[in-house]
Amino acid sequence: MIDGTCFLEATIDELQRMMDQQEVTAVKLTRYYLDRVAAYDQQLSSVLEINPDALHTAAALDAERSRTGKRSMLHGIPILLKDNIDTKDKLHTSAGALVLEHSYAKKDAFLVKRLREAGAVILGKTNMSEWAYFMSTENMPSGYSSRGGQTENPYGIGKFDVGGSSSGSGAAIAANFAVAAVGTETSGSILSPSSQNSIVGIKPTVGLVSRSGIIPLSHTQDTAGPMARTVRDAVYLLCEMMGEDEDEDDLITTVCPYQPDQLLKALNNSSLHEKRIGIVREKVMDLLGEEKGEVYETALKQLSHAGAKVIDDVKIPSSTRKWSYNVLTYEFKANVNKYLSELDSSISVRTLTDIIDWNKNHHEKALKYGQSLLIEADKTSGKLTEKDYLKALNEDAYFSATEGIDAVLREHQLDVIVFPNNLGAAIPAKAGYPSITVPAGYTESGEPVGITFTAKAWQEPLLIEIAEAFEKLTKARKQPLL
Repeated sequence: MIDGTCFLEATIDELQRMMDQQEVTAVKLTRYYLDRVAAYDQQLSSVLEINPDALHTAAALDAERSRTGKRSMLHGIPILLKDNIDTKDKLHTSAGALVLEHSYAKKDAFLVKRLREAGAVILGKTNMSEWAYFMSTENMPSGYSSRGGQTENPYGIGKFDVGGSSSGSGAAIAANFAVAAVGTETSGSILSPSSQNSIVGIKPTVGLVSRSGIIPLSHTQDTAGPMARTVRDAVYLLCEMMGEDEDEDDLITTVCPYQPDQLLKALNNSSLHEKRIGIVREKVMDLLGEEKGEVYETALKQLSHAGAKVIDDVKIPSSTRKWSYNVLTYEFKANVNKYLSELDSSISVRTLTDIIDWNKNHHEKALKYGQSLLIEADKTSGKLTEKDYLKALNEDAYFSATEGIDAVLREHQLDVIVFPNNLGAAIPAKAGYPSITVPAGYTESGEPVGITFTAKAWQEPLLIEIAEAFEKLTKARKQPLL
């Protein structure tokens, strides 16, 4: 195994300095992470497969660096991708499902194209909660897929929840199996595993990062986002994922009002001073529990001591309403049928109905926890004309934004609102609003606790300013002991 003492917990800035000064190469760095996967991932089941071209890509990028310098801050940096993100290479894309275990995408997802252009080394694919955790209500745990098995939390194998659905991305980055990873979120699926695995996760505004080339759940709520061990590393990754021009296959990318350099400026202008931060407690603290609550309370005090204007116990007007998941149920069939229709002819399934039937025929391996959500979604027309869907679509937008986050920010003149872990993720997810989670500490038994900041659409620069300042202030993250 390569002696990678200098690589463990290394940041992108540190790795780029080492490569610029010829102290290390992208090939050696890639080999180091491959060694770590080989040595430790049998405990975690976080990495689903390794890219056979990873070392060749690293060698080519080393040669290019020596000739013309680096392309970006991601040049030669090994990155992992969640298994629902298309790649045109020798990696499969399956959403963790056995039915798609032999499926190769015809082209890169737009965000993957961006990362390759930036010089990133695509190291492999990570395990995930199957079908983005929209498969079954029958006690299916976070991090389980029929293709990859059960992903474990490196801070407590078999003890702590790993979070979902970007479970493998969270566990792998916590365990130093790559520098950073890409996850996806529909509702909490970046924030949850990031909090549970003591890393930074950014769930962007829907439309900041292209959705094309990602196995979909809900076009209203889906977004990809970066997961890393530091805020700065996550921002470097996000900058390259979003790029400076739009994706013609995803028109919502034309809406973003700023360029990536504004995210980098936010890193250098980080501050908590005079930031107005609202603390949401309703329906949150009881779910958190006493021990995690103590960690969270300490983090809130740190915000105040650093000069933030903390407004305690703010109420989101719509937080007590009973939310439906009709938007997801109806959109899933329409979206997944479109994705399946474009797969290579070697893949036999072309509809959600085909998947359900295939799973039934292979139930011993494919249906450990059933497929109740797939069946429920398949009962819809797939045309998105149903009254219940259109009603839920409009109500979700109104109560999550206008009478939700917008209302509480306006009432208290807040910059952001705060909640622990991912316990308030559903409302910004339905609004399409951004959130960022940062390690806040650990319980006595070692379970990670995160703090999550949420703002209005396109307020990523503000969130980054606050998150970077909090991270510098607390330095809360500790690496897991494998």
